[in-house]
Amino acid sequence: MVRKLSEQKYLLLMLAPALIWAVLFAYLPMAGLYMAFVNYQPSLGDFWNSLYHAEFVGIDWFNYFFKNGDFYIIMRNTVASTMLTLLFSFPAPIIIAIAINEVKNSMFKKTVQTVSYLPHFISWVIAANIIVTVLSSDGVVNGLLKWLHLSDKSILFLQEGKYFWWIVALGNTWKEMGYSSIIYLAAISSINLELYEAAKVDGAGRFKQILYITLPHLKPTIVILLILSLGGVLNAGFDQHFLLGNGLNLEYSDVLSTYSFRYGLQNSMFSYASAVGLFNSVVAFILVVIVNFASKKLNNQSLF
Repeated sequence: MVRKLSEQKYLLLMLAPALIWAVLFAYLPMAGLYMAFVNYQPSLGDFWNSLYHAEFVGIDWFNYFFKNGDFYIIMRNTVASTMLTLLFSFPAPIIIAIAINEVKNSMFKKTVQTVSYLPHFISWVIAANIIVTVLSSDGVVNGLLKWLHLSDKSILFLQEGKYFWWIVALGNTWKEMGYSSIIYLAAISSINLELYEAAKVDGAGRFKQILYITLPHLKPTIVILLILSLGGVLNAGFDQHFLLGNGLNLEYSDVLSTYSFRYGLQNSMFSYASAVGLFNSVVAFILVVIVNFASKKLNNQSLF
């Protein structure tokens, strides 16, 4: 053991910053989860002293969250937003990857790839401003609807809650589909080209080559990524909901992350916000365990 540590000391030294970061920012803050079980009130002086001397209330904050009217609305918004996002954002990278692979002009292919990747690298602050501008009363979308005679007046998309889940889902898809297509392009590049040549000899066109060669070879990647995506069903995303949400669409834009932020930092109900955040983490952990078990079962059945 000591000999191995000595031989790998430089590798361990390179790993040290990551370990220190994980301890400081991932493990030490977990001590604050105790706040979800007490009635914490911030006071001047030592934070830890005031936290651990606060009144212990057990699971009262969790009961309050489950029994008040917000629970149904928050869970509905979180699940609906994530599932709708999954519905749009999961097949989009597959379609883009297949389409890019079918392009023969290398210059055009590289241009399309670069343009599709760009939204991933801009922050949600900029992306939200773009979405707000496009959907404004005098924006591109309303202008197009009027030009096509589909609407005779401007639609206030971000002021009507019924549109919000669709806006977030399409916004997430637009922002991430190009970057997410990289893994599918890598999987496509590993397909033996002789299979396509043999299919051409047998009279298969481009569409049948995609249907019977490309998609079957992408199946393992698609299944694995789908399983992993289902594990994050409660991770609706804070940035997009916070930046695109407002008082008029709050009934549809408020999800677990924005709800805990609002009660924790804006309303100073720190214990309640901690309970909501802990509930989110526990459910997410259970989903990850289920997803891991499902992936192992699928792997044992040799579906890959």
